[in-house]
Amino acid sequence: MSESAPRKRVRIRHFARAKAAGEKITALTAYDVISAQIFDEAGIDLLLVGDSAANVVYGYDSTLPVSMDELIPLAKAVTRGATRACVVADLPFGSYERGPEQALDTAVRFMKETGVTAIKLEGGERSAAVIRRIVDAGIPVMGHIGYTPQAEHGLGGHVVQGRGDDGAAKLMADALAVQEAGAFAVVLEMVPAEIAAQVTAKLEIATIGIGAGAGCDGQILVWTDAFGMSAGRIPSFVRMFANVRETLLQAATTYRDEVRSGGFPNERESFTDAPNA
Repeated sequence: MSESAPRKRVRIRHFARAKAAGEKITALTAYDVISAQIFDEAGIDLLLVGDSAANVVYGYDSTLPVSMDELIPLAKAVTRGATRACVVADLPFGSYERGPEQALDTAVRFMKETGVTAIKLEGGERSAAVIRRIVDAGIPVMGHIGYTPQAEHGLGGHVVQGRGDDGAAKLMADALAVQEAGAFAVVLEMVPAEIAAQVTAKLEIATIGIGAGAGCDGQILVWTDAFGMSAGRIPSFVRMFANVRETLLQAATTYRDEVRSGGFPNERESFTDAPNA
């Protein structure tokens, strides 16, 4: 989205305006106040307190174990750090699958306790009733279709979605169901670029791609992947824009060496007993 205007809070209505104007939407995950402040200052439009925190904050093997009680403190921190970006929080696995009323209870708790602008949940046609119930209660919802990490076992692992005629038709049906249910935007994850572009052209709401090509209305990445903080395998659709992990490792190693050698702290970095010194 354009930043030529004063830095006003990004609202839900701005996503439809950006799509209509052909302005790309920028989004990143965030899990703490410092990253939120930095990304907000950089002009990122949307910060997602993703259930990816399960992996990058808590060290779980998948997103499935993370709980509301673990995500809520992170969402609080991000909302404290962001003054412009729209902050969205993921509903974790198990917090909305029992139906619309459980989903609404979960969404209300997130809104009341964290101050986020909207919530995100996975699923297309299967989640339409849930999305509609939350939206009818006045809570904005972002959808998430294609590869949905909370359903990784049912999908057979990290598998690209939307391939072939049947896959493309299902993806389009899911996208339209999310839109019809009242979502303001939808994430398309691990989808062939040409199919994602067709979905984007068909929908009135904004599409946010992750591994879905350049034809989406915006893009999102897990920030620890994009900026080189993650260890191990990085998804093939990620571009590493920096290597923060290497920089931090070098700094920590230098600090260790300086402490061990007695070089830190030096005289300037120490106090004396002289008054007013």
